[in-house]
Amino acid sequence: MSKKKNSREADACPCGGGVFSACCGQFIEHGLVPKTALELMRSRYSAYVLRNERYLQTSWYRTTRPERVLQDDGGIKWLTLEIVGHSEQDGEATVEFVARYKLQGRAQKLHEISRFVWDEGRWYYLDGSFPEEAR
Repeated sequence: MSKKKNSREADACPCGGGVFSACCGQFIEHGLVPKTALELMRSRYSAYVLRNERYLQTSWYRTTRPERVLQDDGGIKWLTLEIVGHSEQDGEATVEFVARYKLQGRAQKLHEISRFVWDEGRWYYLDGSFPEEAR
């Protein structure tokens, strides 16, 4: 029996956490809910790589969610995700990360401190800040 050509089940997860189906795929494709803000952040990175608007919308908190998440990205190719640090306490969490990508052949990075909130039995992305802008 052959696998579907577009199946990601045995592929490496974009977030770097192992096999997609056992990592972010369980959230993005199979509807499980991330147990931690870190799992949610990693799965949101993978959803950006996969350009999965639906997952990005449903994992973004209702009061800060934009009407549309994915826009014309100018051909961004996401490369790697590095988790710098994270903390969770009393229904709030932060995850600091660096995501590296190429845009028009040039290496770039996105350094963000993402904030998450626990509501109605699950984590949601709230917003983010960019440490380099503060310097």
